[in-house]
Amino acid sequence: MDDSSEASHGLRFDRVELAGSLGDLGTLLPIVVAMILINKLSPSAVFLSFGLFYLIAGVYYRLPVPVQPLKAVGAIAIASPGLITEPVIGASGIIFGVILLLLALSGTVDKIAKLFTQPVVRGIQLALGLVFLRKGVELIIGKNLFLSGLAGKFAEFNINLIIGVAVFLLVLALLDNRKLPAALAALVVGIVSGLVLGGFEGLRFSMGPTEIRLISPNPRDFWTAFIMLILPQIPLTIGNACVGTADTCYSLFPKSHLLSKAKAGKFALTMGIVNLPAGFLGAVPMCHGTGGLAAHYRFGARTGGAPIMIGALLVVMALAFGEFGFTLLSIIPNSVLGVLLVFAGLELCPLIRSLKANEEFFVALLIAGIALSVTNMSWAFVIGIAADLFIRKMKIKI
Repeated sequence: MDDSSEASHGLRFDRVELAGSLGDLGTLLPIVVAMILINKLSPSAVFLSFGLFYLIAGVYYRLPVPVQPLKAVGAIAIASPGLITEPVIGASGIIFGVILLLLALSGTVDKIAKLFTQPVVRGIQLALGLVFLRKGVELIIGKNLFLSGLAGKFAEFNINLIIGVAVFLLVLALLDNRKLPAALAALVVGIVSGLVLGGFEGLRFSMGPTEIRLISPNPRDFWTAFIMLILPQIPLTIGNACVGTADTCYSLFPKSHLLSKAKAGKFALTMGIVNLPAGFLGAVPMCHGTGGLAAHYRFGARTGGAPIMIGALLVVMALAFGEFGFTLLSIIPNSVLGVLLVFAGLELCPLIRSLKANEEFFVALLIAGIALSVTNMSWAFVIGIAADLFIRKMKIKI
């Protein structure tokens, strides 16, 4: 995992870094596209917010720090569009931003981070890696070819699976190829496949930004957002987006002087600063994440150049291409996004090798097992922390 010799002391912009910047699309696109389609969000507001956050992350951290949609918020919003409307989603971003700012500025995040010992963090990373693997495989073997729900041409031959197997082999063959980076090749194959197989059918092509308007949530929207979206999300954010991302930075770039900024409290601060104003635009609430960092790294990103490049692309897409840019991304076959998720998961899971004692493996595997069995991963973190504290307090040997 040590690639600190390539960790940036500045910024790098080349095709390998560009390929790495695309590595986390398997996490970003399924949730974001689904929320735009189902919850009726503005594509330009959503992608502009992600693009600006990526630019901030790249310039400030100068490492391939990711920007991702909030998993719990996205899952609940997609499942309950009648309750989780655009104002409720906006309210969740505002509340999320305020809470994280308070936690960061008061130093509470760094105090909470002490509860997340290495076995707990490794358990979170293993759990997310396995979740990515499961979701990636689901996207590869699913019948629908596109996120829009279109089956596409040749659906009777399960063309989605065929494309997935072909792209998996392509990515595997190009995984360490610096002349033709794997993620870049996968994305090109995905867009071409989508064009050929009818991904544009029934979709719009208008250029320029879609409508961006200020959201004014009422008290009921704030209450719904807090109870349904924020409470399930906060433990996951602290465990994964703050502590987990910081730990993964240390694992991947152990000798980089840039780690002085890669702290749990700093990650909470940047998430708070961005989500507060983004909520007023009705954007999807955003976070960092250990899985996204692993995905960027797996496909070649080593510096802040990767988030700056993907951020610039998203900003241009939001302001210049609007509906057309959203349509172009939505025609990437599900199986291609699934392959990116699979390789991101395979980057995360081996981090557990740093554990040594049986007691540490017990805690990590317990967290991963619970996380795969329940819908709210926060329960896995809470139980894992409690088990870890009990084992240490009682000096139990396993």
